[in-house]
Amino acid sequence: MATSTGRGASRSAGRLAITRRGFVGALLAAPALRASSALGQGARDITFGLTPVFLSNDLDLTDRLRAYLSRACGSPVQLVTRRTYQEITALLVSGQLDAAWICGYPYVVYKADLELVAIPVWRGQPLYQSYIIVREGRRVSGIPDLAGDVHAFSDPDSNSGYLVTRVAMLEAGLDPATFFKRFFFTYGHRNVIRAVGSGLAQSGSVDGYVFDVVAKVEPALTKGLAVARRSELLGFPPIAAPARPSDPRRTIILRNALVSMGSDPDGKAVLDLLKLDGFTPGSPAIFDGIAAKVARLAGRT
Repeated sequence: MATSTGRGASRSAGRLAITRRGFVGALLAAPALRASSALGQGARDITFGLTPVFLSNDLDLTDRLRAYLSRACGSPVQLVTRRTYQEITALLVSGQLDAAWICGYPYVVYKADLELVAIPVWRGQPLYQSYIIVREGRRVSGIPDLAGDVHAFSDPDSNSGYLVTRVAMLEAGLDPATFFKRFFFTYGHRNVIRAVGSGLAQSGSVDGYVFDVVAKVEPALTKGLAVARRSELLGFPPIAAPARPSDPRRTIILRNALVSMGSDPDGKAVLDLLKLDGFTPGSPAIFDGIAAKVARLAGRT
């Protein structure tokens, strides 16, 4: 797990995590994806990016997802993973990916460069929450009770794993650099769970969907942990595509494949593994709550 401590951490905590300079750096560092045959003679495969939002440690799940999308799209689908949200966002905005399952935070920041493809539906809504988790038995009535903790964030570009907690602290007049004994980024929601469970951190900010699903499929990982704080409902991490794709048919094909998953036996099997109800085309307005937090952190409200 990568750490961010001391003065370096305090500098990153006080400003918007997703910066143009950092994004350009990630874009230049991201290798171009090779082309191959799909969607007609000489066309390349459909490329679909996955971030740590996705429950990607299950090889059976990723294999089933790839197989379903390839069949439903009528063309081979290449799943692309990277360690950080920023790397996948850079590939997506630059057009090196046809679509990606990203987070609401980068979707809002780069909304002008992205098109909403679909939003997962969980527990009947395209919404989820951010959790702050602690060890069981600890009394936490609010964020001030976390003073002096070592705190684990997921990713500086994560809504549930950073933005929600950071804005709540800002509104309470708290600075992570002085409020926490130390904080660090794990670059994965499962890693936040592991950090708190092992005692490496006393508290952590995590995706509520990931935490609840892990509690069902890997109960040993969440054993001894409790949810100390739940945020309001916010837009679920969406699937997005470049706003100006080289071939708009790819966006349409992927949207249709995702929205129709629940009516296909193979697609339904993938949804069951993900513990999702399905996908909906949705509306950008679903992410207005996240947009308000982005504006608040940037000092625009």
